[in-house]
Amino acid sequence: MNIFRSLISKVWQDPNAAEVVKISTGQLFLLRPGNIRTSRECIYNDAMATIRRVPNVEHNFLLVITRVYEEGGQELLEDEDETDEEREFLISQELEFRTDKTPEGDPTFVWRDLAGDVDEFFEFLAIGTNDPTKVFFETCMYRAMYERKYARSADSVAEPDLEEFVFRPRTVKKPPPRRKVAKAPSTSSVEEVKPPSPTANTSSPKGKGKAPAAKQLPGTPVYELEEIELYHWEGEQGFVNQGIFSAHIVKTGQYSYVLCASTDEGILLEHDLNSSMNPKFNPRMHSVTWNHVKEGQDVNSWLFAFPSEEEYSKFCTIYLQCGWETLNQLPFSKIKEEDRRYVMSSTNEDVEMLDIEDEEEDEEEVLSELDPDEESESDSEEEYDDDEEEPRPLDGDSNSQLTVGYRGDNAFVVRGNNIGVFRHNPDSGAMRYAGTMSKISTPKGQVFKPQNIMLHEQDTKMVLMNPSDPHSLYQADVEYGKVVEEWKVHDDITVSHIAPTDKFAPTTHEQTLVGASHNALFRIDPRISGSKMVDSQYKQYAGKNKFSGVVTTASGKLAVASEKGDLRLFDSIGKNAKTALPPLGDPIIGIDATADGRWIVATTKTYLLLIDTLIGEGKYQGSLGFDRSFPATAKPIPRRLRLRNEHVAYMNHDISLTPARFNTGEGQEENAIVTSTGQFVIAWDFAKVKKGLLDRYEIKKYEDKVVQDNFRFGDDKEIIVALKNNVLQVNKKALKKPTRQSLGVGTGASRSNIVNAPY
Repeated sequence: MNIFRSLISKVWQDPNAAEVVKISTGQLFLLRPGNIRTSRECIYNDAMATIRRVPNVEHNFLLVITRVYEEGGQELLEDEDETDEEREFLISQELEFRTDKTPEGDPTFVWRDLAGDVDEFFEFLAIGTNDPTKVFFETCMYRAMYERKYARSADSVAEPDLEEFVFRPRTVKKPPPRRKVAKAPSTSSVEEVKPPSPTANTSSPKGKGKAPAAKQLPGTPVYELEEIELYHWEGEQGFVNQGIFSAHIVKTGQYSYVLCASTDEGILLEHDLNSSMNPKFNPRMHSVTWNHVKEGQDVNSWLFAFPSEEEYSKFCTIYLQCGWETLNQLPFSKIKEEDRRYVMSSTNEDVEMLDIEDEEEDEEEVLSELDPDEESESDSEEEYDDDEEEPRPLDGDSNSQLTVGYRGDNAFVVRGNNIGVFRHNPDSGAMRYAGTMSKISTPKGQVFKPQNIMLHEQDTKMVLMNPSDPHSLYQADVEYGKVVEEWKVHDDITVSHIAPTDKFAPTTHEQTLVGASHNALFRIDPRISGSKMVDSQYKQYAGKNKFSGVVTTASGKLAVASEKGDLRLFDSIGKNAKTALPPLGDPIIGIDATADGRWIVATTKTYLLLIDTLIGEGKYQGSLGFDRSFPATAKPIPRRLRLRNEHVAYMNHDISLTPARFNTGEGQEENAIVTSTGQFVIAWDFAKVKKGLLDRYEIKKYEDKVVQDNFRFGDDKEIIVALKNNVLQVNKKALKKPTRQSLGVGTGASRSNIVNAPY
């Protein structure tokens, strides 16, 4: 607790400091447990919480909740007679102050409304606040109570002396048991069950959302729990309890499963297990959240809250096995025991990945949350300059690929058979259109649309893949703007993916590069005559590997991903993999690695897979998985970086991530990961991710679809963003914590506007 003593000494002991502590992002709710229709009313949708000293009254403090306006929002209210901008509460033991967490892990602060009815409370939802900040704020509240009660300073008060101010909640009785839903195994197809009508009674504590008639389960249950709490995400109200249901995982085919929730009257939910469910497992809260995505309908978010750790663990085990079988079309029992352990370890998304935390870093993190820096004007995005307008092709093509240059601050964007060149303008901070490599064609004049491009030889050359000729690569002269050479790689082996010989080879005059087919790795050297493949550095691997991407480290080690979802780590080309990590099931569509090879991020459709390649035990402890094999009993724990289900509900589209990238630069440490989906750019703070904060990301919405994004080379703040019809640069500070505003929604999905759509 040294961190808190240090912070207390900074913010508590200065009597001239009006504000003791502040949390800048949150929402204020009024809780009325006795009034079911409006049991949780949002007072301020955007708010900050502050503990202030009462002026000229020693040992007294106020809890102040201040409404935060969007830019220009406050001016819109100036003409109104009354504005409710701030609420103050004298901090005392009578507030019955207590803390809690939402099912998704965000801290909440709850206190009694002394001016309201006896059962009314206020709740401040501290969105995105970490645990150290939450504990620090809580401690300051107890110290304020101590000073008011005893009229003396709390500077030297010990933690046990504050225990009397910690609220002890009353025990809540468990709901009475109810009869199980009648069911009989069946493998026949079933018609959709309609959810309750808008006039249905939804105020009872159980049986909410009852189906209109009893109905059998659509197959054979492989998991059942008679009583479980079901929650539905309802926008500003958060996850709202729908009552007590029975939960089932039902087998409907050889490798197909359905997640169901039912009452005595019938089935409410019947969701096919697939990647779009985006399941998030929360071991601390014993809960699982997921999305339901159906074409042409709103995206919904649901939550199961399990009554015990035992039931939660049992559900996770069976769900993960069924999901794995659905994706791989294989029985889970057929894979090796060590591979089963690796797959099952991915459910725990709430474990820190570092053994030792630096208290100074934690202190800085808490301070930054308590008093965040103001944004500068340069934080907003800048489109490319209008001085020289980019010509628009007439064939209807849109931007499809982005490659960021290593020198000269250039960015290259593929648009049909053209490649637009954009350059960073240091004066305006914008991306300036610099020209177009028009009508890309082979030396024989055949026009083609590049499938993949890679910069080469200090950005003077560009290597292109032609989808109609997978046996060759084409070299373009960037300055000349034309393809100048064809490289025939091999008559019988296709090139599906390319990568530089090492991560920073494009900054040098290195001419070789790495190639991959669907099941082989090889070196390509354009200097040799005839076929450009280096025969001595070629290896084909048995089986249908379906390689989907390759990346190299600064020392030339290789990581290879596949459409099956597995990862292979090589120390060099021509050898077997040192490490082979089994698939979780989802195809990998992109892969990147830190320069030192310590971390790998692989992109799937709905989540990022993060792997720490450091071997933590055994004979080769301290080595990387590129150089040595992991012990069978100590494979790395795969971590999934997911979007939170309620955010997906606000985004209201089926998540489809673009290949994620670390910030990159020679001698620069990777501290951020960026990707996108739909209209949203998303960035993770890598330092927080390594501490286990996997869902603490920031986001920015655009008016058009984001095709691809990446950091400027050697920069961890400026992100180049290619939209379908635009190219721009954005400072990472312009990305915000996900809120209704930053996600670009006016009102959240509520039961009223989804009730007529099947769940």
